Amino acid sequence: MSKGHLSSIEQGLAAITIEIVERISHALCVSPFCVITFPADDELNHIADLTRKLPKGERRKVRRTTADPPSPTSE
Repeated sequence: MSKGHLSSIEQGLAAITIEIVERISHALCVSPFCVITFPADDELNHIADLTRKLPKGERRKVRRTTADPPSPTSE
């Protein structure tokens, strides 16, 4: 991909395909999700951006904590 084409994408002048997203994400060593989300746009994207910045061990803790909420116990 040329610098000119990348510049056109950044400026919104060129259409982007999923293949281009994958190539950009591979070059940056990030997931495609990181290329197409904008943290300032909404709360969910902001949370995802903050989560990406956590060390791996911390991400695992967050995933365990949020994946399956504890089921209510019957008394």
